[in-house]
Amino acid sequence: MGQKSGERLDADERAELNHLRQEVKTLRMKKEILKKASAFFAQEMR
Repeated sequence: MGQKSGERLDADERAELNHLRQEVKTLRMKKEILKKASAFFAQEMR
């Protein structure tokens, strides 16, 4: 951790980075779905 600029990541760090990027992608997708569902149900209550 705490890589200096220009240093390469080792295999474990690269795997963790890929995992975290995938997790961020999944969470953003879930957030978007919840946002749309919230808007839908808000319309239903009017």
